[in-house]
Amino acid sequence: MRLTAREKSELFGEGIVTVILLLLLNLSIYVLLDQMIKSNPALADGIFQIKMSLSFGPGPYHVRFWSWGGLFVTIMLVADVFIVYWRLIRRYRQMQLHHIISELHYIAEGHFDHRISFQLQGDMQRIAQSINALVDSTIKSMEEERQIERSKDELITNVSHDIRTPLTSIIGYLGLIEDKQYHSKEDIFKYTHTAYLKAKEMKALVEDLFEYTKVRQTDTPLNMTQIDLGQMIEQIAASFELEASKKEMKITTELETKHIMMEADAEKLARVFNNLLSNALKYGNGGRHIFLKVSYAGAHEIIVEVANDGPMIPAKALEQLFDRFYRVESSRSKETGGSGLGLAIAQSIIDLHNGYIYALSDQKLTSFIIHLPVKQIYKIEKNKELKN
Repeated sequence: MRLTAREKSELFGEGIVTVILLLLLNLSIYVLLDQMIKSNPALADGIFQIKMSLSFGPGPYHVRFWSWGGLFVTIMLVADVFIVYWRLIRRYRQMQLHHIISELHYIAEGHFDHRISFQLQGDMQRIAQSINALVDSTIKSMEEERQIERSKDELITNVSHDIRTPLTSIIGYLGLIEDKQYHSKEDIFKYTHTAYLKAKEMKALVEDLFEYTKVRQTDTPLNMTQIDLGQMIEQIAASFELEASKKEMKITTELETKHIMMEADAEKLARVFNNLLSNALKYGNGGRHIFLKVSYAGAHEIIVEVANDGPMIPAKALEQLFDRFYRVESSRSKETGGSGLGLAIAQSIIDLHNGYIYALSDQKLTSFIIHLPVKQIYKIEKNKELKN
């Protein structure tokens, strides 16, 4: 830390004043002790005997190794040096603290990109580091809060847009009936049927939104039980066989062992696989196969892969697949329906199970790969290399 010219002058003046005061104090003590010794013959004689015992040489030419005046001066000099050093260090630390307080006030005025950059020693350095860490934490919290607010605004905007579209259709068709702008009962049935389908679409969006907000909470309760994941996968695959056959697609399951046991919330985990299979059927246009593969990765981890041989997903879209309301093609919302929340819900549920999910896509297969812990006492760290 660099001191200003004024602070250096103050520090120098502090040293000079301290030295002068100490010299006056030393002189006063010396005079008092000298008077005390001269006024007390017994004390003076004792000191003389000590001086003589610590001297050698004949007569007046003897050499003294000790005198009370020299001893006093030596002791006072050592004490004075210590006191001057203590006073200057104390004053210097006060100046350091003043600089830290000034820096803190500067940051508090809104300059959150500023940090205490000068190097100190001991506790002062720890204080400066703590202040910098506190500012970093505050900025991070503020940025997270702003991100949450932006996220809420975006959520409201997207929900409003997605609800307004079917709601406009419902009001439009019911308005035609209300204004009797129809020619036959068939027109009435057509209008009411369209309004009914749009109402179901809006209901599905609201239900997905409710599920998404529920699973996004980190304290969402999970009903953990011991489940046979292999059996669950086979049952879910069987429930989609009819829909798959209508689209001329075949679902194939591959299990490493017959029974693959793990701890999970069966209902929420089933929602994940339902969403992934629904997406494979909706967006796997031109594909003929859906593959479900379950295997172990060591003793504490299970890997589930849901793949289809449909169209390749662009590389730029892979990182955004799990964003809410995101669709690779905007036209899909009209052709296939859906709220755009399915994959976001799946990712949130996997996060609640201390696992992670990511997507890979090439000319042959589009795969969604899930890593889950066998027991919830283990937390799987995301391995970025698996995505490459």
